[in-house]
Amino acid sequence: MSISANDRRIIEATQSGLPLTPAPYAEIAASLGLEEGEVIGRLAALQARGVVRRIGVAPNHYALGMVANGMTVWDVADAEASRLGAAVGALDCVSHCYLRPRALPLWPYNLFAMVHGADRDEVEEKRAGIAALLGDACRDSDVLYSIRILKKTGLRLTRKGGR
Repeated sequence: MSISANDRRIIEATQSGLPLTPAPYAEIAASLGLEEGEVIGRLAALQARGVVRRIGVAPNHYALGMVANGMTVWDVADAEASRLGAAVGALDCVSHCYLRPRALPLWPYNLFAMVHGADRDEVEEKRAGIAALLGDACRDSDVLYSIRILKKTGLRLTRKGGR
């Protein structure tokens, strides 16, 4: 799947967020020498193709009081992992969910689900809900709590040539 040079420029201009102005797309368009309608249309087309997943607000969960962050890890039967992973990922309390290969013998976990809470008790309540959903397909689990943020961004494109 390829994108045009203008599509890439639009992604680079919006990947850190939209300007907080009454007409953010017009501002982006002006900075790129494009028309506002073209920016909106290209973003809509990129979203329809799955290149851009969504355009939306990304709240700072720390500022909202959600300071306990736990990456729950699960040893789920391989035959059930995709189906159950999709169910876990659909839970409102899960911000992101992954299937990953195990690193045996030290790391038996293949399903990862991040949950946030005001405190660890809230994270543990959410973890118990995930455990109930997984049922007998889950053989073991753990939770890894964040102790500080080292970097918090999504994927960032860089200009070709690393600039």
